[in-house]
Amino acid sequence: MAVSTFDLFKIGIGPSSSHTVGPMRAAARFVQKWLVEEGRLQDCTRIKAELFGSLALTGRGHGSDKAVLLGLEGQWPDSVDPDAIEPMLERIRAERSVRLTPERSIAFDEKTDLVFNKRQKLPFHSNGMRFSAFDANGEPLAVREYYSVGGGFVVNQDEAAQDRITADTTALPYPFKSGAELMAQCERHGLSIPQLMWANERVWRDDAAIAAGLDAIWQAMQACLQRGIRTGGTLPGGLKVARRAPAMMRELLARPEAALRDPLTVLDWVNLYALAVNEENAAGGRVVTAPTNGAAGIIPAVLHYYDRFCPNANSQGVRDFLLTAAAIGILYKENASISGAEVGCQGEVGVACSMAAGGLAAALGGSLGQIENAAEIGMEHNLGLTCDPIGGLVQIPCIERNAMGAVKAINASRMALRGDGSHFVSLDKVIKTMRDTGRDMAEKYKETSRGGLAVNVIEC
Repeated sequence: MAVSTFDLFKIGIGPSSSHTVGPMRAAARFVQKWLVEEGRLQDCTRIKAELFGSLALTGRGHGSDKAVLLGLEGQWPDSVDPDAIEPMLERIRAERSVRLTPERSIAFDEKTDLVFNKRQKLPFHSNGMRFSAFDANGEPLAVREYYSVGGGFVVNQDEAAQDRITADTTALPYPFKSGAELMAQCERHGLSIPQLMWANERVWRDDAAIAAGLDAIWQAMQACLQRGIRTGGTLPGGLKVARRAPAMMRELLARPEAALRDPLTVLDWVNLYALAVNEENAAGGRVVTAPTNGAAGIIPAVLHYYDRFCPNANSQGVRDFLLTAAAIGILYKENASISGAEVGCQGEVGVACSMAAGGLAAALGGSLGQIENAAEIGMEHNLGLTCDPIGGLVQIPCIERNAMGAVKAINASRMALRGDGSHFVSLDKVIKTMRDTGRDMAEKYKETSRGGLAVNVIEC
């Protein structure tokens, strides 16, 4: 199964890759495939959208309802204008209709046509959806189930039944299914991890497109961070969480001499970077899944640390970072999960921390052993991390958790680079441990808001 770097790093909108990006893509795919392409558009007079499991339990806090409405209107996460979202939703709700295409509108009443099935789960994954289209006589035209499996990835019912996440069977020049195979391929062919990933990307695009794509990801991360630093106020959703990044930025700029007295001031900047990105994500802004939206601040924060504070940082180092992080992320996606609804937050913040640690080690010239060690450390100390967002919002503890994850990733990289690359626990073993821990974890700790902080802290 072939997964591209650009499948893992996707530009979209917040607050959640599994609960916002995924449902929007699923709704848009349903309309395009089963109504437009199959010639059923004019016969369709009603669509019913049903959300199951974690999507139903935390969907409103994650904006899943909004995502479905936008997807039915043909909007896609990577192209929708964030500033146009609220006016579009206001129009849909005021008119009680959705525009499946510019020429075709049908009635849509959220009270009856968008159903949150909180007591039911579809068989393959906790993030299940069912879309049904009906004709004027109430007869079904199409009924399809989709699953949002984390990181914005969506599979339909046929793919789920065949136990495959993507239909891409492209033959790669240097395939790998495990960390051990990745390292062996690099050693056998005398390649670094970024070089191997670049060679694999060539099956989909040329060198210029690869470079442009990586640079676009980095630029999108920078733009998101800058918006987060500039934008103050209160985050939406009812918790009344204040955005802290602008004030933190002003304080750091006002006291530059503090860096001379306190060498750990650099961590204040790392915290700022992560908070800015995740506050922007929580507000529904444009972010990069890295590998998810809930963990979208860690890799940008560590990349900004590299770019600003590491001597000899350069654009090639940024590309090497992203390619290495992607290789590590693919291992988690293929052998465990990057979905909080499936394995808890260890599959989101834990994976992002591991990816960032390995990416930073690569950008700083680490050996294969040191890179693997950094990635392993990054996950080992996130094992068992629960996903228990208060109010179903990607705010508490998610925003601060990204800052902690970024700092942990930097420390994991530094520890690995101080060693010789040998380590007791392999990356493959820690990935398996994360998967097994996630399977054993109680459902209430897997993005349901029925356990942990979500029930012990009263929403105000």
